[in-house]
Amino acid sequence: MHEVDLDVFASELAEGAFAIDVREPDEYRAGHVPGVRTAPLSELGAHFAALPADRLVYVICASGNRSAWAAEHLEAAGFRAVSVAGGTSGWARTGRPVVRGTGARAA
Repeated sequence: MHEVDLDVFASELAEGAFAIDVREPDEYRAGHVPGVRTAPLSELGAHFAALPADRLVYVICASGNRSAWAAEHLEAAGFRAVSVAGGTSGWARTGRPVVRGTGARAA
């Protein structure tokens, strides 16, 4: 499994990385990483067409479990994907900003 830590993710996100949050909509609205698009795990296949085939896709969830599963499935579908260790909860625990409300959808 390919996984990156929060520091690497923060650096890559600042440089314009493409990232999706696979938590469910209510979780995403409660607080998500700025700039990360929503693509709920329950609908992941429906978002494939909107994912970049030529860029690495960073996948985040609450703690890293769902994102690890999603990253593996994205890789199996031909995407380059990595899971963000620690997830959104780790992001918030380290004092990084969290946005509440709706945001951009992957598709």
